[in-house]
Amino acid sequence: MARRIAVFTGNRAEYGLQYPIIQAISEDPRLEYYLLVSGAHLDEAFGGTQEEIEADGFQVYREVKLEMEKDTLYATARAIATGVLSLSEILDDLRPDMLVVYADRFEGFSAVITGTQMGIPTAHIEGGDITEGGALDDSVRHAMTKLSHLHFTTNQEAAVRVCSLGEEDWRVFNVGFPAIDLIARGMLASPEELEERFGIDCLKPLVVFTQHSVATEFEQAAEQVKPALEALEILVQEGCQVIITYPNNDAGGRRIIHEIEEFASRRIPGIQVHKSVGRYAYHGLLNVCGKVGRGVCVGNSSSGIKETPALGCPAVDIGPRQKGRLRTDNVIEVGYDRHSIVEGVKKALWDEDFRYRCRHCENPYGLGDAGKKISEVLATVELGPRLIQKRCTI
Repeated sequence: MARRIAVFTGNRAEYGLQYPIIQAISEDPRLEYYLLVSGAHLDEAFGGTQEEIEADGFQVYREVKLEMEKDTLYATARAIATGVLSLSEILDDLRPDMLVVYADRFEGFSAVITGTQMGIPTAHIEGGDITEGGALDDSVRHAMTKLSHLHFTTNQEAAVRVCSLGEEDWRVFNVGFPAIDLIARGMLASPEELEERFGIDCLKPLVVFTQHSVATEFEQAAEQVKPALEALEILVQEGCQVIITYPNNDAGGRRIIHEIEEFASRRIPGIQVHKSVGRYAYHGLLNVCGKVGRGVCVGNSSSGIKETPALGCPAVDIGPRQKGRLRTDNVIEVGYDRHSIVEGVKKALWDEDFRYRCRHCENPYGLGDAGKKISEVLATVELGPRLIQKRCTI
């Protein structure tokens, strides 16, 4: 009988990373996936991206309701609590053989708490990474590692770090970064598709911008994004095309959205704003920035660190949010300063030596077969007391 694998997803970016995993599970006759959709997927203010999942041909098993109406850390804590309450009922009905959860966000944290407290073997993806920039990611991520039973890391440094947290070696699998699977298969929009959809010229300078809030500084989120928006206006006046996407639904996210909407209301030629462009188009845009034309990924999303190397795309990383994360030579670090952001983007666009390094940098996040590696482990790992009853090696 096929194993029941519950897969939890809470926002567009994390779903895009899980796509190859869900696909691999769906193609394995030893496994059945049950997709649990939550968080920003169900919130129209952040794009209501459940439709993207259904457009990919995946069936949503249940919606996991989280209450997060306000833009505060208090609301985040309540969201975790309501997520546990909602998901516990669903998992009690489903009784899966295993639960798969991604990364380091509060939605996923609620899922891991629920699964492990209900005795459901839980597989955690992307444990062992480091981000020291105040996003609370490290604390949540490492807590999720200690609660989970299987660990799929995206790089060797992270695998070593998970073992250093006291996890047994046999539980840890370094599979690489799942998003690379899609890029390796060429599952991204062509320049022609992008030109038709966004009305851009792929041979002209392009800036793709996403800036998230920093949880420990969420009250400053609006002030932190303003210099970047000012920089984008300068850059478009100098001939750049700009595509802005919304932030995640973290505390402070709505403050950034307010600033973006005020900025968009000015209807500056050459600047366009989208709640979400979808994984397929996003990777296509990064490909245009790197290998096809001349562009740059700007902001503080982890995609600027982890996905851009596979596409030869330069990245300008703003502020401390991604501090400490494993990166290669394609990243330029700048602060919350209009001048620094403009100069960083200009270097990424026009410094030929730097762009050469970007196109030829070594990607530390794998070769593009993470989904199949994960599904193989899910199908073959021995279920039972040994998997559930963890032993600390420290």
